[in-house]
Amino acid sequence: MVRGGGIRDIAETERVSIGKVLRTLSKSTYKIRPKQNYYESIEVDEFWTFVGNKKNKQWLIYAYHRETGEIVAYVWGKRDLATVQRLKAKLKQLGVHYTRISSDHWDSFVTAFKNCKQSIGKFFTVGIEGNNCKIRHRIRRSFRKSCNFSKKLENHFKAFDLTFFYINNGFI
Repeated sequence: MVRGGGIRDIAETERVSIGKVLRTLSKSTYKIRPKQNYYESIEVDEFWTFVGNKKNKQWLIYAYHRETGEIVAYVWGKRDLATVQRLKAKLKQLGVHYTRISSDHWDSFVTAFKNCKQSIGKFFTVGIEGNNCKIRHRIRRSFRKSCNFSKKLENHFKAFDLTFFYINNGFI
């Protein structure tokens, strides 16, 4: 799944039922942990996917460290200031300190991180935008135009947990 395969592909390759693959996914407990306590600069961005149909958008807002390629923290929610503030609180809860936040011009990022040194503009978010592309290649259900999608919200989140753990650690 972390290399672009879908549920049916895994079931076919492993010669198990689709239900077995889904049960294994739902029982997984992969969570990322920051590898460092201090980062000179982290980039933040939003990423949308959908569950069931394209009207049911799910927004991923996450922090990324360009030098190591690490996804530092992420939250799911609406595309609003409250979700960005939850990301900021999660970074604090994880004990992550940083000197600078890089983001695009979205007002919620500017407002939530107003007390931090900020680098605002697409020039400063090249790393995270490239990571968005990598995520779309790794997880078929994250494509905007795709016949591969999650039917259940829980499976959607678990697939991302699994992939982010793989991206950060290189193994499952």
